Amino acid sequence: MSADTDADADDADGAEGFVSLVGSGPGDPELLTVKARRLLDEADVVLHDKLPGPEILGSVPEDKREDVGKRAGGERTSQEYTNDRLVELAEAGEHVVRLKGGDPFVFGRGGEEAEHLAANGVPFEVVPGVTSPIAAPGVAGIPVTHRDHASSVSFVTGHEDPTKDESAVDWAALAATGGTIVVLMGVGKLPLYTAELLDAGMDPATSVALVERGTWPEMRVATGTLADIVDVRDDAGIEPPAITVIGEVAGARERVVEFLRGRGDATATAGASADPAETGGDDV
Repeated sequence: MSADTDADADDADGAEGFVSLVGSGPGDPELLTVKARRLLDEADVVLHDKLPGPEILGSVPEDKREDVGKRAGGERTSQEYTNDRLVELAEAGEHVVRLKGGDPFVFGRGGEEAEHLAANGVPFEVVPGVTSPIAAPGVAGIPVTHRDHASSVSFVTGHEDPTKDESAVDWAALAATGGTIVVLMGVGKLPLYTAELLDAGMDPATSVALVERGTWPEMRVATGTLADIVDVRDDAGIEPPAITVIGEVAGARERVVEFLRGRGDATATAGASADPAETGGDDV
């Protein structure tokens, strides 16, 4: 073996691992960025949760995938474990893709993971993804801003850290903004925050839409008002993952839905039951 070959072998053995924090978009594999696709193909290990979508996860060889999301029996992988696992793999010289639904820095804990990697001296990069709170309503025919209806939009998590002493979301202030409110991970707590918005004086007739699994083949959409959306959710059987859109823009769907492909109908009003034949269509 030549001296040059020896040097190349040493370089390979001492290859520096690194982490790519990658957004997979809302779930449709065609909405992956070109860079995200390349990194998934090049990665040694892909740490993922469930939100990237079955087609995207299925495109990664099983022996390269590690599920750090929800486990059997309702258990979840702790964020501490995920942080430590990223460091462990990178320090072993692996190129790790941390694959997240939507964008890594929009309620994806990407900021926490970036800080942990930096604190441990691990090089990383951030690869933005198409963000679900814009994409899911969009494919359902709902623009989150509109010149005639909303000049501002607020993105809110409906699932805050349970260790917090109190909510960091000021629903009364949001009710007073007059813009669009988009709630992620808020299906279960829908009765709580709609009640807070009503108590803060928001019009009960305000349009609301629920978009379940936006851009996935099984996407479903249910619409109603602030006053009846909880009943709409229950009658339609809307389940997580889903996006809630509150504001006048949610009413735009009914003006375009007749011509919208993959519209994901579930139900339009409280009291109607979902027809399985109408639930097809194109995450959240």
